[in-house]
Order: sequence, then C-alpha cells, then structure tokens
Amino acid sequence: MSFQLIEGSAEQTIPLFFINKKQLDESLQESGLSAIWMTANNFKAGDGEICTIPDKSGGIDSVAIGLGDREVPGIWTMAGLSHSLPQGVYTLKEKQTSEVATEIALGWAIGSYCFTRYKQSDRVLASLVWPDKVDKQLVSSLASGVHLTRDLINTPSNDMGPEELATAASQLAGEFEAECNVIVGDDLLQANYPAIYEVGKASDRAPRLIDFRWGDSGPKITLVGKGVCFDTGGLDLKSAAGMLMMKKDMGGAAHVLGIAAAIMESNLACQLRVLIPAVENAVSGNAFRPSDVIKTRKGLTVEIGNTDAEGRLVLCDALAEAVRTKPDLIIDFATLTGAARVALGTDLPAMFCNDDKIADSLRKHSVECDDEVWRMPLHKPYRKLLDSKIADLNNISGGPYGGAITAALYLEEFVGNETSWAHFDVMAYNTSSRPGRPEGGEAMGLRAVYSMIKEMVN
Repeated sequence: MSFQLIEGSAEQTIPLFFINKKQLDESLQESGLSAIWMTANNFKAGDGEICTIPDKSGGIDSVAIGLGDREVPGIWTMAGLSHSLPQGVYTLKEKQTSEVATEIALGWAIGSYCFTRYKQSDRVLASLVWPDKVDKQLVSSLASGVHLTRDLINTPSNDMGPEELATAASQLAGEFEAECNVIVGDDLLQANYPAIYEVGKASDRAPRLIDFRWGDSGPKITLVGKGVCFDTGGLDLKSAAGMLMMKKDMGGAAHVLGIAAAIMESNLACQLRVLIPAVENAVSGNAFRPSDVIKTRKGLTVEIGNTDAEGRLVLCDALAEAVRTKPDLIIDFATLTGAARVALGTDLPAMFCNDDKIADSLRKHSVECDDEVWRMPLHKPYRKLLDSKIADLNNISGGPYGGAITAALYLEEFVGNETSWAHFDVMAYNTSSRPGRPEGGEAMGLRAVYSMIKEMVN
C-alpha cells in the first residue's frame, strides 16, 4: 500500500507549515500577507485546522496547519488532509525530529483509508512526500494493521462469515509464511471445542476455530479475538436496531489480525499465535437455548442465562486452549458488552488485566501512542454474580450492574492466575467521522498493544 506517501518527486510540491495559536497571534501582529489572508479566512490555528494560502497566479502557495496549543503536531493533526486538501503533492516545509516526523507520516497513512469494496470513487487523494528521518517500517506496519482491521469490520456479513474470516486469516498467514490450521463444524466436537460448536451450530455457515502461528524465537505472545461474524442474539433475539451494526461483532478478530499483521511485517522477534473462534449466532430449530447447560474445553459447565451473551462462550474455549501452551502473555479483543460503552463511551476501550506490570505498561503505551485504553477492575466479589445452581457458572450475572466486569470475570475463569492476560472490551466502530477516523470499523488499542509488544521483544 502507498498510503498516499511518496518518495521525493520531481513534481512541484506544495509546502505545509505548522502554526499554533501563540505563533498565529505573533504573526498577526507583523501583518504580513499570509497573516492578512489567514485573518480574512477566520483561521484560528485550531489543532488540525487548515488554511490554504494562494500564490499570485491563484494557485496554492502553501498551507498553514493549526496546532492549537501544541508545540508540535500529533498523530491526528494531519490525518484528514489527504482527503480534505486539493489533489496534489505536499511536503513539510520544516524539518522535524524523527519521532514527530514518524507521527506525522503515520497519521497521514492511517488517514488515507477508504473503504471502496462496494462503492468506487474517482477522487484522487492528496499525497505527502515522506518526511525526513521517518521510521518507514513502523509507519507501514501500523497503517497496514489499522487498514486491515477496518476493512474486515466494514465488510458486511454476507461477505464476511466464518469461512471468509478464516480465508482472510489464512491469506495473512500465507503472506508471512505462517502456519494456519482451521477446525470446522463437527470436528470442533472431536477436538474438544464444545462451546464454540454450540454457539455456531444453528447457522448454515459452519463454526470454526482459526489457529495460526508465526515466529520461532522470543516471548510467546498469544492473541485471541472474538469472531462472531453476525449476532442475531440467538433465541434471546435482538431488536432490529440492536442487530443493525452486528456485522462488527467480529471486531475482536479483526483487531488481533491487524496486530498480527503489524507484528509480522515488522518482523518482531516473538513466537506469535492467533486464535479466533469464528461463528454466526443464528436462530434455527437446533439453536442453543436459555437454561441449557453446555460443556467447555476447560471442563467447566456453563448454564445459559442469555443466548445473546455468546461472545464469552466462544472465547472461553479459545482462552482455555491459549493457556495450555503456557505463553508469556495472552491478549484478547472482543466487542463484548454494552456495559463497557456505558462506562467509558464508544471511543475508549475497557482493559482488564490480571498482571499490574502489564496493565501499567499497556496504559503507558496507550497514552504515548494517543491510542488510549482505560483499566477496569477485575473485582473479585462480583464473581458470585455468575454462580449457577445447576452448573459451574452462568454466562451472565445475576444483576443489572457491572456487566463489563462480570464478563471479564467469566473469561478469567478460563485463564487463571498463572498466565499474564489482558482483555480488551472494544466498540470497534466510529459512530461518527473525525479527521483520519471515518465512520465505520475502527482499530482501538491496536497501536498501544503493538508498541508494548515491541518493547517486550527488544
């Protein structure tokens, strides 16, 4: 992918320069032609705000980019400019540090995203000459991961069922010479993945477990992603409004594939494993029912309090398998609960972790990457809310509160305390558009997790 970033070109380029509010005030006092033009266009130098400054022939002489109160641009400062600037080739007027130049290029690359599988556009986006001192490998790896995650989530369920998700994973594994195995349909029972089978058996699109491995040295990192390719809610049927965005219920799977893509493209020295339970939670005569008791890979029995709490059921089998190989770290991503959105809104992923050191590192990297996550508690007294009178536990809690916490506590039952584990409960979707972050599928926490793993292996 080019990401609308190009090598130095013989074409005439248009310079971009940065200006914050303080500098704008000073510029206005000098009353140069640029200052007069910016004043006439009511330019306030807000973060990411732009003002095109004309030359004498009516073309573009340069473009001012506001920084707000910042001293240097952040990742989102220029993220929308490939779409909002007129077609052309742009370049940075001033030299930047390697760190800042990389942030600028990464923001531009992520912001160049377009989902065009079903609706093509003739519009040619603006391009940026690669700034000096950029870590091109980092930019390419992370932008590739984000674009892949968005593409998978945005693809509607008729073209992104369990089989298509497995194909996407297999293609990614093949690109980087990884080993990929897929267990399908009734073979899940033979291989002892009963919970995955139970959730997916009602669909005519067979459930499956996707398992790929890459790398033979360094820390053992296992990524687990919820791959519910469409969620009707099962027999506890969702409303029409509740089903409207359920193509994104495989957002956890999309995230771990995006992270895997970034890790493999960067060739990070780790032993990577990706596990994705891929199912469709459908309605038919053989659908699992409320009050059923099902078995799990770990051997625990689960009473079904609600068929719409299916994500944790497929994840628990995958997590039990992840623990078996004793990795150094397990990270799972899932569009798991509405309760996490109530607590933190749609933009901020909830992160649960059984290892304070890992949790602190994830939080630190999320702030540094401007990809924030927020730690939530694995509050042990709430575990009793998952008690069942006839099984080892229920798949939902016995009350209306703390739903994100009780869901995480359910998953913890299948991980235990011996393996470091982090769980991300994500929206995986932008409900409205912002520069560089269009409405639709979104990678949340991906860059933070990549950054932490990169630090682990170095």
